[in-house]
Amino acid sequence: MEKFDLEGREYVALCDLMKLASLCHSGGMAKTIIADGNVTVDGEVELRKRCKIRPGQIVEFDGQQIVVE
Repeated sequence: MEKFDLEGREYVALCDLMKLASLCHSGGMAKTIIADGNVTVDGEVELRKRCKIRPGQIVEFDGQQIVVE
């Protein structure tokens, strides 16, 4: 499980988080992966590309977990 620091921000959009946390190479790729139902947030499939990810939430894709702090 890796950690992602919001660095003072209240939230980060799911598609941006995937790119910033190096879960994918581009924002466009992140949006496609999310739309295909391949990403979970707190154990539930998330289809909203701009979903606000806040501290304490866990994002999972392809066996990798990111916890947001």
